[in-house]
Amino acid sequence: MKYLHVFAIGLFALILSSCSVDDNSSKYHLIPLEVVSFELPPSFTLDEVYDVKVTYRLPNGCTFFDGFDITPTEQTTRIVVPIGSQFDDPDCLEGGQDVEGSFRFVCLYSDTYLFRFYTGKDEDGEDAFLEVEVPVNQ
Repeated sequence: MKYLHVFAIGLFALILSSCSVDDNSSKYHLIPLEVVSFELPPSFTLDEVYDVKVTYRLPNGCTFFDGFDITPTEQTTRIVVPIGSQFDDPDCLEGGQDVEGSFRFVCLYSDTYLFRFYTGKDEDGEDAFLEVEVPVNQ
């Protein structure tokens, strides 16, 4: 019985030591992706669902699309930022590509919507946006 107890502790220690947080796996961080263009209808209808097409730029071969961050800042204002996972790889291929994606939008309010699409940083290093207003049919 004593040997079984020692064996179990040894096996547990071996399992714990084989799980290293400091391994050589790829590391990444999330980055905002620049919006190149988008497609919105000229107007919305209350309670309707829309697919909003967005073309965004992947800056290099080590960046992959991770989804859209759509943040409401007021009742009918939405900030739209495509998010990418960028892997830290010194052998990363330079040069990016434009990719099209989409997200679903539900018109919940009768007021005009303001969409602010992230386009990168301006010359002062501040976030820049393309803005478009979409009225709601009454």
